[in-house]
Amino acid sequence: MMRATLLAMTLGLLVGCQPAEAPVPEAAEGGLTVFTGGTIHTGNPDAPIVEAVIVDSDGRIVALVPPASSDWSEDEVTRVDLKGAVMFPGFTDSHAHLLGIGQRELTLNLEGTASIDELVTRTEAELQEKAPGDILFGRGWIETGWPDARMPSAADLDQVSPDNPVVYVRADGHALVANTAALKAADIYDLTGDPPGGHVERGTDGKATGIVIDNAMAPVFQLLSAPTEDDIAIALETGARTYSSRGWTGVHNMSVGRVEAPIMARLDAEGRLPLRIYNAFDERGFDLAERRAHETDTITNRAVKLYMDGALGSRGALLIAPYSDRPETSGLELLDTDSLHNLMMKANEADVQLAIHAIGDLANRHILETFEALGYGADARWRIEHAQILAPEDVARVGALGLIASMQPSHAIGDLKFAPDRLGMDRLSGAYAWRDMLAGGAVVAGGSDAPVEVGSPLIEFYAAVARKDLNGQAGEGWHPEQALSREEALALFTSAPAFASFQEDRLGTIEIGKIADFTVFDRDLMTVPEADILDAKPVMTVIGGEIVWRAAE
Repeated sequence: MMRATLLAMTLGLLVGCQPAEAPVPEAAEGGLTVFTGGTIHTGNPDAPIVEAVIVDSDGRIVALVPPASSDWSEDEVTRVDLKGAVMFPGFTDSHAHLLGIGQRELTLNLEGTASIDELVTRTEAELQEKAPGDILFGRGWIETGWPDARMPSAADLDQVSPDNPVVYVRADGHALVANTAALKAADIYDLTGDPPGGHVERGTDGKATGIVIDNAMAPVFQLLSAPTEDDIAIALETGARTYSSRGWTGVHNMSVGRVEAPIMARLDAEGRLPLRIYNAFDERGFDLAERRAHETDTITNRAVKLYMDGALGSRGALLIAPYSDRPETSGLELLDTDSLHNLMMKANEADVQLAIHAIGDLANRHILETFEALGYGADARWRIEHAQILAPEDVARVGALGLIASMQPSHAIGDLKFAPDRLGMDRLSGAYAWRDMLAGGAVVAGGSDAPVEVGSPLIEFYAAVARKDLNGQAGEGWHPEQALSREEALALFTSAPAFASFQEDRLGTIEIGKIADFTVFDRDLMTVPEADILDAKPVMTVIGGEIVWRAAE
């Protein structure tokens, strides 16, 4: 029965002076909630599994069973029966784009398109609903695994859309294919110079062939109507609800536009944003991160996202040596080292965390060298987003310098189908090197980069421990020794994201005093056979003690 006061009980548990089986704390106003009836993984190696978690009305964990007693009266607590399901600390996606996730749900989603023929067929079907001259926009195609063994072209799309502009963004967001009508409307069809950090692919006649990469995409995007504030709000809410339904309790939201910050705060106040959000603004939002503007109990604004280079698939990743399958290029430099140096100094003075996109080995080396030259250390908790391809001798430097590696396991099981062609076998020894990163002392925070990838915690966890594709296959050069243990994979999505967002005292493990953010799946990711991880289903998502999503019975 509840006889001790809440305050005394909490203090006793925190200092470790409780008896072997301590009483459950007395209910404060608003009562206590007990989560029990399933396996509960805490993420704390000192007490890895408990029978129950007791949460107060403020959404804080006040007791665990054991050591607390399970002797409670049903009329004194709200009991949440897990019904045999398995609870974990809240899973956080350390790198995603919330607005893009929502937009993917609301617009033409090309994810899963299996060939150029299918892309053309889908285009023809979508145009039935379009008036002459209307733009058709979609996102999510990726040519990996297509029987065509090439990217789509303007000529492919022109077959069914000679007049309506068509713009399809590749899954990685660093390239697009446009038909001739769109290329002409953007005034890049005829021969023009490439902008810094961008490239328009052209035929021997100088005409654009349809593929547009990185900074060269801007004129094409200008063809699209800018989203209204209502459009942004709907997309953000849709993205948050989609993510909570997948089992994510939090997201480190990358490349956030400054207009999104007040909209998020309003949505949160209206109860329409069921997700804990850590924002990294684009460079135009630097002042918002510096001032911590528009923060709420569940929204933190203290980081800025920079881009060093593009993506590997579109050959925009900046490499030390040329691409093996395109030796005339070594990728695109989106930020030069002088500018990086100045932005690092600015961020250090403003106490702004930097999250820097770097995929190619040269882009990553530029960050390491500049950070080291400035003498910064681990206290800054600056992050390399992706850290996909490093020269083998540079991998250990990430941890030695105190930088955080923010990596996405699903990128490896997708990219490694074409990375050998792009890089050659020799450079794969420093690619997607999660285990070597950990061995070098780096904190590795796991994410998905959705909407580039699906954005499923189950796919990401599976990719981290299996290092195989979704069919259980692994190719030459996949380096299976880089796969992680279940415990290491759990940390990637729980305690590491908490540290990477300066919130390890509040989040990341199920411990007394921390916020009650929980992810519940229908099976135990720590013990089921590897392939069965992908068959798991989310059951419940809890943020601050509140069940924000629950699967239908």
